[in-house]
Amino acid sequence: MKLKYVGAKPKVSGRGVSFDQSKPDRYTFLNAAIELLEALSLASPKDKKVHLKDARGKELSSSELMDLLEKYCANPQEIFESLEEKTNALLEKYTNRVKENDTINADERRAWLGNIKIMRDYYMQYITNESAYQCTLNALADKLHELKIEEVTFPIGRNHGLVLSHLIDVLRDHKPPYDATLHVEPQDGETFGKLDMNRAIPVDI
Repeated sequence: MKLKYVGAKPKVSGRGVSFDQSKPDRYTFLNAAIELLEALSLASPKDKKVHLKDARGKELSSSELMDLLEKYCANPQEIFESLEEKTNALLEKYTNRVKENDTINADERRAWLGNIKIMRDYYMQYITNESAYQCTLNALADKLHELKIEEVTFPIGRNHGLVLSHLIDVLRDHKPPYDATLHVEPQDGETFGKLDMNRAIPVDI
């Protein structure tokens, strides 16, 4: 498995291929997610409030990102072993939709199915990057829980805010779950984001 930028999720039709900019390549956020993990790994066990004012490092190469994923994520190779299966399942779903579409003619159906086939490698890389990013978000959630962090302050920029906004959904599904919130506030003439872990959500037994 290799990590590399591929672009937004493709939208395939019988007329060609376009890209859904509302579903960007998760590779875009991997660098910022890894920076947050690296910063948390340096936090003192006594610190319940972490201020990531210096989380503005260099752009990591694909191989460096992969090395750090293997450092922080639990069983990353196990997660990526199913990439072929995930890609095949997605393409089968798209293929069946086209075959069952009775509003298109035979030529458009043939072209549509051909475009899906052509984009297979692209879809696989998109899913690879998505799986790597999800692995990183889970590692962030585990680290925040392990350190009993109550608050994370971070500089606006370099996608840290977007990563932590994605993390909120992961924290809600975490064991135990957290009702985390995210907001922006000024500090010393600068604007910072703040992730408030709040308290764990009660779970009915």
